[in-house]
Amino acid sequence: MENSEKLTEYSIPQLLRLRVNYSGNKVALREKDFGIWNIYTWKSYYSHVRKTALGMRQIGIKKGDTVAIISDNIPELLFAAIGSHVLGAVSAGIYQTTMPDEIADIANSLKVTAVFCDNQEQVDKLVEIREKIPAVKKVIYEDPRGMRNYRSDKWFISITDIYKLGDELHAKEPELFDSLVDSGHPDDVCHLCLTSGTTGVPKGTMMTHRNYINMGVQITKVDPLEPSDEYVSFLPFAWIGEQMNSFGIAMATGITINFPESVETAMSDLKEIGPHFMFGAPRIYESIRSSIWLKIDQSYGFNKLLYNYFIEIGQEAAKYRMAGKKLPPMLKLTAWLGKQIIFRPLVNQMGLLRLRRAYTGGAALGPELFTFYQAIGVNLKQIYGQTEITGIAYMHRDGDVRPDTVGMPLPGTECRISEEGEILSKSASVSPGYFEQPEKTAELLDGGWLHSGDAGYIDDFGHLVVIDRLSDVMHNHNNEMFSPMFLENKLKFSPYIKEAVIFGDKREYVTALINIDPEVVGKWAEDRGVSYTTYMDLSGKKEVAQLILEQVKGVNERVEKEHFKIRRFVLLYKLLDVDDGELTKTGKIRRKIVMDRYRNLYEGLYDESVETRDVEAKFQYQDGQSTSVKTRITFYDAFR
Repeated sequence: MENSEKLTEYSIPQLLRLRVNYSGNKVALREKDFGIWNIYTWKSYYSHVRKTALGMRQIGIKKGDTVAIISDNIPELLFAAIGSHVLGAVSAGIYQTTMPDEIADIANSLKVTAVFCDNQEQVDKLVEIREKIPAVKKVIYEDPRGMRNYRSDKWFISITDIYKLGDELHAKEPELFDSLVDSGHPDDVCHLCLTSGTTGVPKGTMMTHRNYINMGVQITKVDPLEPSDEYVSFLPFAWIGEQMNSFGIAMATGITINFPESVETAMSDLKEIGPHFMFGAPRIYESIRSSIWLKIDQSYGFNKLLYNYFIEIGQEAAKYRMAGKKLPPMLKLTAWLGKQIIFRPLVNQMGLLRLRRAYTGGAALGPELFTFYQAIGVNLKQIYGQTEITGIAYMHRDGDVRPDTVGMPLPGTECRISEEGEILSKSASVSPGYFEQPEKTAELLDGGWLHSGDAGYIDDFGHLVVIDRLSDVMHNHNNEMFSPMFLENKLKFSPYIKEAVIFGDKREYVTALINIDPEVVGKWAEDRGVSYTTYMDLSGKKEVAQLILEQVKGVNERVEKEHFKIRRFVLLYKLLDVDDGELTKTGKIRRKIVMDRYRNLYEGLYDESVETRDVEAKFQYQDGQSTSVKTRITFYDAFR
């Protein structure tokens, strides 16, 4: 291949063609279907993009159009996205879990003219809102199952019919496709990526070909990848985290992308592939950590003793490795022994034995959880960025990993901290702005710097430390600053706590709303003969409250500043949920919505005369039905 810097002068379709010229018969994509892994070489990948692009041209998709994609991760998703780019159209990812009315709002705001769906479930959502999205002229679907009643409707067309139309046009005009590919430019907007929507309706971030490819080139200067490396695609395509791998890193390095059979089988399929690198939001690593804890808890007593002993050894050894220091001989020996006896088999069971590097981003990961993975031999590294800078702008280097930072800027990225303490960045991966929102774009790129909206500082080692969202940083009644995210991550390191929301802005003390982890706490309760029926019932048990009280007190002991300590808390009767608007699609807390929804509990946390409060819990089911249940919530004081 050419010099990596020159790759940024290509569009994504042009770089795909270059891959064909250099390694056309190498496996580019692999998909599991009915238990069998099917492959696409770079040559067949390019061929399918050609069929899709020319077929979409035949049904009227043209330069300037927007093609939305609502799909689980399958190769056809990439064919549709890159096929759109060939035509000069723009792709846009929408989360598969998005409800119909929200899809209508997004489609209209992004001026969507066509939609690609993977199955009937997504198609049915569009049928429900058809009158609300008049600009959508065509719906392309991949899976024909359940589509019998729609086949006579010209609004719908299958991907196989698109392929046929594309092949027919290619036969008539064999030079057309390459001329369309040639017409692309690296600075063309090719994709609209939705922001996380922590403060409202997601915005469409305009991403260029250069944005993606530059990010892919720069990250591999820090952590080189081989063309033979494997990656498992299980993150939602609507999230920048997946696009940066499938558009940026894969095109820049030639790695193979593997698509699981389904979302439900992603973790087991990951074990079959054994990826060389992995990227995931903190929730994924928190979930894996909980499953490890359960495995150990269910093991024999002697195994538990070995694990507890060697995890302490591993954490001590990890501090040396992360700092690039040589281990003392005895520590090196015992750490190696722990790896062979305990951690290597454990990591192998998770399918991560070949993993050279794992990355996490999208939200903060607590230092304790970070060190845990390093201790068991998983080279987990924190990255920091945002949608508007193509996902990654800062990351740790091997041998210079500091759990409380997000590392240093990628090559070609500049960083400075504003007078207000905001993190500002510059690089070739910075988005040109928001789709048809010039005022928001001007705010985002004020002064030629990307304004992150995050508070942070550069430490003495040149690492970036992210404190929290500027809007989320809190000050108590004495105007002492604290980060709710810092405390939330401390709490979530406990395997018994799934989610936590910290309050305390302009208040005399800090409080928390806590979700227990139903799987781990459920197992804990069963082992102790504590019977329960539902999540609500389990979270209301006195024994569970005592367990969580111990976790909160443990966090308080590790917090130095008095005004950081958590005084009162409640155990929430339901899990915070994306569908209820309490979390973003990437798992970030929508703090204002949570505070408003649980205002009754929030006020009770700051009224020390209140020990219990009756609430009416409302539950919304997937079929649209709802029910209400009355329950009594108890407030707990960690200072007593």
